[in-house]
Amino acid sequence: MLECGMQEQDRRALQRNTAVLCKQLVVDELLIQLLQADSILTESMAEGIMAEQTSQKRSFRLLLLLLKRGPRAFSVFCSALQETEQQHLYDLIRQSTEQYSKETSVKRSVDSSLPLSTQEEPNAKRARTQESMELSLDADSPIKTPVLPCSQAFYLSHFQQSYRVSSSPRGLALVISNVTFDPCAAPDLDTRKGGEVDDDVLRKVFTELDYKVTVHRDLTAQDMRTCIESFTRRPDHHSGDSSVVCLLSHGVEGAIYGTDGQLLQLDWVFESFDNAHCPLLQNKPKMFFIQACRGEEMDCGVEQIDGPIRTCSPSCEQRDAGREVDASSRQRGGLGRIKLPQRSDMICGYASLKGQSICTAAMRNTKRGSWFIQELNSSLRLNARDTHLADILVQVNGHIKEREGYAPGTRHHRCKEMSEFTSSLCKNLYFFPKYHPQY
Repeated sequence: MLECGMQEQDRRALQRNTAVLCKQLVVDELLIQLLQADSILTESMAEGIMAEQTSQKRSFRLLLLLLKRGPRAFSVFCSALQETEQQHLYDLIRQSTEQYSKETSVKRSVDSSLPLSTQEEPNAKRARTQESMELSLDADSPIKTPVLPCSQAFYLSHFQQSYRVSSSPRGLALVISNVTFDPCAAPDLDTRKGGEVDDDVLRKVFTELDYKVTVHRDLTAQDMRTCIESFTRRPDHHSGDSSVVCLLSHGVEGAIYGTDGQLLQLDWVFESFDNAHCPLLQNKPKMFFIQACRGEEMDCGVEQIDGPIRTCSPSCEQRDAGREVDASSRQRGGLGRIKLPQRSDMICGYASLKGQSICTAAMRNTKRGSWFIQELNSSLRLNARDTHLADILVQVNGHIKEREGYAPGTRHHRCKEMSEFTSSLCKNLYFFPKYHPQY
């Protein structure tokens, strides 16, 4: 059987010096590549380590992984320390192994004449704790923390000043995710690796938020139109207090691609839900989340003059841009009904930024899904219980701002992204998750 654990003296050396290593160890690309070259770390493990936002967290995660990567892991790690000019840390842990060996030999000579003890050593329990911590950290998937529930006190103090969101289900949610494109009709549109992760994440989080979710994958532009038209006519909107639409595909400014390479104009989508075309959703909040590029430009970032040296995020980044740089979108602003504007009570989160002279690409991790959907999922799960949606999207913007591509040797390395949102909401929009008022 393959031995998967580290030798005892090596394990003890790392555990004894965890505090120093977490503070002083420099976990950079070279160190990670050296460990990958000797098959100590897998690609997904390397991504997970570099995704951590602080140097101490990266070091701690690496140390936890090393404990489980076999008897060679310690020696390879020591060699990597020397090659990355961290000799002082190499000397520290080598001294610890030698000290442990001496202590063990003395203990054996003393205990040789004593009866064997059947009591479990505290260190054994500590080792199992380390292993369980590793399982929770070494995750190659989006956050799965259950949506935190809203309290009765919070609901009672906020529901009168916000949109009514108390029906069960809260409303209908539609997710359209284009992952695979027709190679003949759309030869320039690559498969959106990781896109299947996004639609699964959205299905789960909005189901937990008590929405009735429908997911469609790989639709042509015309099929998307038909699907959206059918969704706007569903009678269930009458009893629901809100609605959600998520569109995930390649895109350009103002439009997203169908699998046939044809464009669906986003302005038409919003028009389909306005007060004239979707009367069942009048005065109800309508949420849109667009995971797609809005142009070809890559945001390479600007060096910060007075902040941290760098931040890190998962690798294998791609972008959701098509070949077209621009797409004209219809601007319809005709007068609405007498008592309502034509378009209101909408909020739309975009994965990428539209600027005056630049439309940017949206980044997507091939294993964990897109940056925007990852951060949206996390913020909804952790903060929807007491934060309205506009503030949640501000939080998402902040997290996206801090992210940085990690894909050495590619044009996506150290790339940046910036999300944004637009809103015509007239009140705060709380989800009040898992709270159902009794009338």
